[in-house]
Amino acid sequence: MQKAIRLDPDDNVVTATRALEAGTDVDGIATCSLIPSGHKIATRAIAKGEQVRKYAQFIGLASQDIVPGEHVHTHNVDFSATDADYEYGTDMRPVPPVADADRDSFMGYRRVTGRVGTRNYIAVVTSVNCSATAARRIADAFGREELAAYPNVDGVVAFVHGTGCGMAGDGEGFEALQRVMWGYARHPNHAGVLMVGLGCEMNQIDWLLEAYGLKQGPLFQTMNIQSVAGLRRTVELGIEKVRAMLPLANEARREPCPASDLMVALQCGGSDAWSGITANPALGYACDLLAAQGGTGVLAETPEIYGAEHLLTRRAVDRATGEKLVGLIRWWQDYTARNKGSMDNNPSPGNKKGGLTTILEKSLGAAAKGGTSPLTGVYKYAEPVTARGFTFMDSPGYDPASVTGQIAGGCNLVVFTTGRGSAFGSKPAPTIKVATNTEMFTRMTEDMDINAGDILTGDSTVEAKGREIYEMILRVASGEASKSEAQGLGDYEFVPWQIGAVM
Repeated sequence: MQKAIRLDPDDNVVTATRALEAGTDVDGIATCSLIPSGHKIATRAIAKGEQVRKYAQFIGLASQDIVPGEHVHTHNVDFSATDADYEYGTDMRPVPPVADADRDSFMGYRRVTGRVGTRNYIAVVTSVNCSATAARRIADAFGREELAAYPNVDGVVAFVHGTGCGMAGDGEGFEALQRVMWGYARHPNHAGVLMVGLGCEMNQIDWLLEAYGLKQGPLFQTMNIQSVAGLRRTVELGIEKVRAMLPLANEARREPCPASDLMVALQCGGSDAWSGITANPALGYACDLLAAQGGTGVLAETPEIYGAEHLLTRRAVDRATGEKLVGLIRWWQDYTARNKGSMDNNPSPGNKKGGLTTILEKSLGAAAKGGTSPLTGVYKYAEPVTARGFTFMDSPGYDPASVTGQIAGGCNLVVFTTGRGSAFGSKPAPTIKVATNTEMFTRMTEDMDINAGDILTGDSTVEAKGREIYEMILRVASGEASKSEAQGLGDYEFVPWQIGAVM
């Protein structure tokens, strides 16, 4: 394996593939000090105030003169806000649709709505934190022994959160929470849903039913603790309601469904310098394969495309779609400014230890998860995704909140890349985890599904690894358990994005 990787001829840094001692020759230049694996090395003199470039893009400004062979990181690079000159639709690379004979399928649950699920859960969804204990006790009542009688039911899961009251009854925050609740109430991975509230909260269940036209029936029930007359009776009644749903939910059967019915959340967390070189481009290739089948990939985490959004607007199918993305960036700039933060508050300390210096560098790698196909749609947080192909959803960079929005938008599977390591999992949509480097994959083999680190050693390619990810998507969609799913993760990762004042 080569000592360092240059991503573009115009870059003035390369990335060390392993820890390099001082004096190590890298392309004719001696390193000035110890260079940690994944960190950057200057390949020529970079004057103070000059752009540091990686991926053929600007990732920061030199805060001091940097000599060839010097370690390039937070100690000598400053973040600088971007001021992109946006172009729209100038880099269109449509993915040719596959021939009918080459169309892939998976074994899914086709619902009466026409949507397709990859899992078959019964959900207990709360409207407010005050009903969280009731929801958990209802779900916890159904152990393996009882559920064994219903082999087609994946489980009973409680989706609880810490908001729903002490908030405005309209505006961005309230609307986002209502979209999340609707998305989980009508998610194709749910056979049945029980919604549990307190009764006096701002986030009224009845308002949701009226706003979204939801109708109660054998597989969709609601109740409030205050109306039922207390916690104990609510739990008892909730258990009765779910128990009545079980035989009905068990009637669902997997059947062949086209890959076009898959909607995959594209996620990353615990990123390192290899994320944008191995796992993320491989996931992007898998996204392109899915788009060719007529399926959908949903990229999110708006703060983590900051500095790369100009590359996505060039792929927008029309100017309106590109401008929606730019509008999200503007909103986030204002949001961080009024809360006295900075877009460069991300990357995290772990990201920096892994070699990422600024949010601009992190974003350029993160955006690679979206592949190269056209950007067909841009959506609000938790808004139903209706376009096919590569799409984008507004969300924070906080993984649980971001994935919650993607699942609410309709994603029935999640692929999550990580370089530092992650113990993330999700319900009702299972998560596949992809390691960016072999060292971490080996250390956390019980948590990682796929190793993209062999791209670095030349034992695989981005395309081959992307095909491996895509094929695993089909298998997990058909019922194969991912590593995080086998460990039971996902009961505590439901985190609706809380926007606005807490009152």
